[in-house]
Amino acid sequence: MPSGVDYSELGGSLPAISSLNASYSQASLSLPSPYYPPLPPGERRAFSDVRRTFCLFVTFDLLFITLLWIIELNISKSIWTSLENEVVHYNFKSSFFDIFLLAVFRFLCLQLGYAAFRLRHWWVIAITTLVTSAFLIAKVICSDLFSQNAFGYVLPITSFVVAWLETWFLDFKVLTQEAEDERAYLAAVNAACEPAPLISPRPVSDGQFYSPPESLAGHFVQSLVFKDKQFLRQGREAMAVVEQILTQEENWKFEKTNEMGDAVYTLEIPFHGKTFILKALLQCAAELVYQEVILQPEKMVQWNRTVSVCQILQRVDDNTMVSYDVSAGAAGGVVSPRDFVNVRRVERRRDCYISAGIATSHSSKPPHSRYVRGENGPGGFVVLKSSSNPSVCTFIWVLNTDLKGRLPRYLIHQSLAATMFEFMSHLRQRINEVRISYR
Repeated sequence: MPSGVDYSELGGSLPAISSLNASYSQASLSLPSPYYPPLPPGERRAFSDVRRTFCLFVTFDLLFITLLWIIELNISKSIWTSLENEVVHYNFKSSFFDIFLLAVFRFLCLQLGYAAFRLRHWWVIAITTLVTSAFLIAKVICSDLFSQNAFGYVLPITSFVVAWLETWFLDFKVLTQEAEDERAYLAAVNAACEPAPLISPRPVSDGQFYSPPESLAGHFVQSLVFKDKQFLRQGREAMAVVEQILTQEENWKFEKTNEMGDAVYTLEIPFHGKTFILKALLQCAAELVYQEVILQPEKMVQWNRTVSVCQILQRVDDNTMVSYDVSAGAAGGVVSPRDFVNVRRVERRRDCYISAGIATSHSSKPPHSRYVRGENGPGGFVVLKSSSNPSVCTFIWVLNTDLKGRLPRYLIHQSLAATMFEFMSHLRQRINEVRISYR
């Protein structure tokens, strides 16, 4: 331990609270509503991402078949002559016009059924696929398209394959995913009707709650008090979710590791999606990491190159603050800098230190055109003390973030894992610098 700094003083007077590593009798990914509130029905997304992708694929089907048909019309004759031969003088055995009409039929039926009326049944696509298959089989058997040109093969085969791809996508992706989301939502709503016990009881000081002042009881003061209470509530909810994530370690899915032994895991969280979890072993006291990462986050920009700005906008109480952060670009500049406004709650315990946060809004930092405003889900930093060796600690970073913008999801996931490893590299370098400065 560097001389001149007694880190044990930071945790010596902490209240006795049971370890987070203690086993729980029942561990579930569906969190009780006081800590993981379900979205109200009015805020649920009625049009899911996977359904939107399906509708785009149906539109692609129509445009692709139309493009192939237009190319076919221009092969041997002018387009107007070919249109007259295939449309005006339609012949079932030699015309491609009916295959184009078949694509229009699929487009109209599927868009009306699954975009306009948002059906959750397979009967519409079953009809379109059955009609398409029967018509194309009859067309191939009875027509003489194969003797004309290559499009006699391309158009029927393409139309047949695309129709069955639409069936597969709806049945195995759209309906399945939406059914799982519905079950998760109903489970959360049912849990909201039952009182949920605290994860682990802990004393709360009276100073953590605000009371509206009797004087200056105007609308402005009331709005400030309401906003402070909202910050406190968001901080407690984020803390409870992080605690639940820590108890689900057996469900963490391993993703990758680096040469230092740091490991990145993922965990799917209802209503928040994929959460990244970094776990690393540090050769230093837990109090040192607590001081550098949790206690003074505004100084992190001095040594952490993944963050360019970190400001404390408001200190709500001794445990809760609102911060403004700007992340540096990632993935070689492909991911531009993002800014975030988060509410953070810090708790010091006998065996660990926890800083949990979640996205919020603050009047002093509205969205700016210079940055894309990102949104963080429940996450934070956890520093676990070692019971056998006080000079060793375990560092855990829980990251759930939506970078917004139009970025491929796989690129975001790769960027986040690389950013977490880069952060650990900067943190180890900072720890070494602090040790040297106190020798």
